[in-house]
Amino acid sequence: MVLESLMGGVDAEEKPYKVFLLGILYATVAIFLSLWIFRSESSLVLVFLTVLASLPLVYATLRLEANKTTKEKTELKLMKQHWSGIKLFIYLFMGYVIAMSVAYIILPTAVVGDLFSSQVATIQSINSDIANNGASGGLTSTDFFSIIVMNNFRVLFFCVFFSFFFGAGAIFILTWNASVIAAAVGSYVRNGIASYATVVGFTKIATYFQLFVLGTLRYMTHGIFEILAYFVGGLAGGLISLGILHYKVNDEKFRLLMKDSIDLILVAMLIVVIAGVIEVWVTPAIF
Repeated sequence: MVLESLMGGVDAEEKPYKVFLLGILYATVAIFLSLWIFRSESSLVLVFLTVLASLPLVYATLRLEANKTTKEKTELKLMKQHWSGIKLFIYLFMGYVIAMSVAYIILPTAVVGDLFSSQVATIQSINSDIANNGASGGLTSTDFFSIIVMNNFRVLFFCVFFSFFFGAGAIFILTWNASVIAAAVGSYVRNGIASYATVVGFTKIATYFQLFVLGTLRYMTHGIFEILAYFVGGLAGGLISLGILHYKVNDEKFRLLMKDSIDLILVAMLIVVIAGVIEVWVTPAIF
């Protein structure tokens, strides 16, 4: 297809800022097509089309990272080399978030209701569960930390398994998370604008920009660490999948891929714990 020919894995790692623009492009095209053709199911079709456009780039990047693993045997150096691939995924993810957040903010309310219906329902469910737990059990910050970390561990291992079974399958979970974050950011901005209803002209434009930045920072302060962990886990699952497909069990390259994957999963688990600390104790103190 046309979009997959725009950039390969090597070009993407050398020019990650272009991947950010590609993320915006992929999500924007997916938004347009999902509303135009599948309006009633657009909230899920949006995610599916974004994933479909991204798969060639993601798979090419996984192959490139696997080649690094089979050539570099020093684990610390290998982790540093993997950073370029992980950074690419983060740029792609942020492109999704920006494009979807802008769509949530600028599109009419009725259109937004269709485009993000499943995402908004997910946010409401999460908020309801937190409110019920807090009201019924008097949970402490430590309790919330445990709940958040265990939930994020669950998502992390879904990313690993999706990548293992579907190669680049973790991109589906990450794109879904991008759409949920975009809905949260967009809702935050819209609610903030409502409280500034009397502001007009250029001041109103400045208010839009200010709230958009604050909304993004509020959710990405800890969210960027969670997404980083999921990308690291997705990379690990993809490497396991490629190892099984292309090498025999007694092959040295297979053993290198498995060892690298286990190390990546352990690093991802550590990042999840750090993200939980930030979400429970740092983000509320700032916002």
